[in-house]
Amino acid sequence: MGSLDDIKFDSNGLVPTIVQEADTKEVLMLAYMNAESIRMTLESGYTHFWSRSRQEYWKKGETSGSLQEVRELLYDCDGDTLLVRVKQHGSGACHTGERTCFFRKLEQTD
Repeated sequence: MGSLDDIKFDSNGLVPTIVQEADTKEVLMLAYMNAESIRMTLESGYTHFWSRSRQEYWKKGETSGSLQEVRELLYDCDGDTLLVRVKQHGSGACHTGERTCFFRKLEQTD
């Protein structure tokens, strides 16, 4: 069992966080957490992140209804990346309305 002391935050106090659908293992999104948003997530059971552009906390799905119910919060071997396994509620994780933020395929062009 780990603690916040095991997490290696960057110089801005943030750690990249991958969000994955717990049942299907589909990668839904990438966001950033700091120590407080991790605490908020663990206490509420729903994902909370730090918005780098707005400089504020946000609860995923608070306005859209596409909440992410936390099933498990893990960290990698180096302690510098988080993985949150969730039950995705609502239409999806992406602000565009897509189920996942990773819906565009990059292909080589000539």
